Amino acid sequence: MTLNVHAPLQPVFDGHNDLLLRLWLNESPDPVAQFLDGKTDEKSKGHLDLPRIKAGGFAGGLFAVFIPPASYMPQLKPNATPQPHDALEITHQQINLLQRIERQSAGRAKICRTVNEIESCIEQGVLAMVLHIEGAEAIDVSLGNLDEFYQLGLRSIGPLWNLPNQFGVGVTGDFPGSPDSGDGLTLAGLSLLRACNRKKILIDVSHMNEKAFWQTARFSDAPLVATHSNAHALCAQPRNLTDRQLAAIAESDGFVGVNFGNAFLRADGKRDADTPLEKIIQHIDYLLEKVGEDNVGLGSDFDGISVPEALGDVSGLPLLLQAMKQAGYNNALIEKLACRNWLKVLKQTWGV
Repeated sequence: MTLNVHAPLQPVFDGHNDLLLRLWLNESPDPVAQFLDGKTDEKSKGHLDLPRIKAGGFAGGLFAVFIPPASYMPQLKPNATPQPHDALEITHQQINLLQRIERQSAGRAKICRTVNEIESCIEQGVLAMVLHIEGAEAIDVSLGNLDEFYQLGLRSIGPLWNLPNQFGVGVTGDFPGSPDSGDGLTLAGLSLLRACNRKKILIDVSHMNEKAFWQTARFSDAPLVATHSNAHALCAQPRNLTDRQLAAIAESDGFVGVNFGNAFLRADGKRDADTPLEKIIQHIDYLLEKVGEDNVGLGSDFDGISVPEALGDVSGLPLLLQAMKQAGYNNALIEKLACRNWLKVLKQTWGV
């Protein structure tokens, strides 16, 4: 596929990345400077840095705080040993990295708290960063520190990751598998839903098991949003969404951000990077049919998963948009999928 390098870049707003985890794991003296300058070694460069973000037209997105289980640390840091983690401390350390990106960027990146701020950043070519928490282990059961996180910019929460926490049980299981993988939200989890509704914080269902999803559909008054999930009918990963779940998302005027992870795209569930961009288009096509053209966008999972080699990293986003055009999508639909649908659901949820 040949890219027209002279065409203006379509701004892309993205539903999920794990940049902050990658920077937190980076043992260099100043990983933020490396991100801003794009100067890092091949091993630790990941999918995102500011030069490649600019090259790909990545206008902004939800930047996740994620606390890896202690048992993952030897894999993430070969010299580390499993040990108890302080979820609150690690969360603040990763938020501090986001704040440092803003401070050290000299106006090139901003933590956004409203859709108006995001739109202003897009117009000015400033990276719009929204603080998201994936797995709410750092939030106490009494929700006493939720206000503090909100003041720091938190506007989106996935209460669960794959493992149980104080708010419920995340989706687990091998491929192929069902999202019906155990108990759902606890009483504390239901309280967190209500608190998020009151504060107009987006609730992400991407890592919820089926019971937690349906509890959220019943008790939350906000649109159902899956920031980085795909269609279970095309790839039977437990974390992908069933047709029944997609119908509920459509009924709530919610949203699905398509995940670029090979394991969530392929019918065989393999993490094989030899995955054509057309697999992403297939999931978009399916979701357009099930939830509508105003309710689908992108949720890359950059820096958190292996993506198609044909995409490579964030600088490859124009190739994906060109694949959409070759699939017959008109410019108006591409604009919706790339950015406008995200801004729509954020405004519905946040109110500003």
